[in-house]
Amino acid sequence: MSSKSAKVLLLGPADNTLAPFLRERGELVVCTDLPLDPSWLQAEKFDFLVSYGYRHILKKEVLDLFPDRAINLHISYLPWNRGADPNLWSFIDGTPKGVTVHYLDEGVDTGDILVQKRLFFDGSETLASSYLKLKECIEALFREHWVKIRTGRAGRSPQVGQGSCHRAKEKEKLGSLLAQGWDTPVSKLRQPEKA
Repeated sequence: MSSKSAKVLLLGPADNTLAPFLRERGELVVCTDLPLDPSWLQAEKFDFLVSYGYRHILKKEVLDLFPDRAINLHISYLPWNRGADPNLWSFIDGTPKGVTVHYLDEGVDTGDILVQKRLFFDGSETLASSYLKLKECIEALFREHWVKIRTGRAGRSPQVGQGSCHRAKEKEKLGSLLAQGWDTPVSKLRQPEKA
């Protein structure tokens, strides 16, 4: 991609902090959290698709419009904790914690990794405080590597190992364990971390 502005489709909540960052760098940004219509995407001719906190599954017909140009920001250390509530499950399952920017493919958080960073938390954290640290880290990682991602110089590596995956409805079974909601201390959930 040349140095001209990229037209970026940013998927996720409206209060996303990445939109101002991208605009400051001269990118043209369109934000939405709605399901995507492939015919609209074809007409708009976006250069990149960036998903961050987007709640809809992207179908093959959408992904096919963005070969090597559709990325996701996920607050887990992939391949661990694909899918829903990765922060919660990293403590319950005792899996590595961190953040990953990866290519989107047809699986749930299974695409090749562009960049990731491992984080460590002590027992004083809550689900809310650990989530905020993960969010700050993934956003900083994206900002740091955007130019390389945009120009195709970020490199990529396949995910190694089976990892884990969770669905949103699995959290419903945790009831009393999460009586304090997001203020639940991670020490109440914490399992020894697997390698």
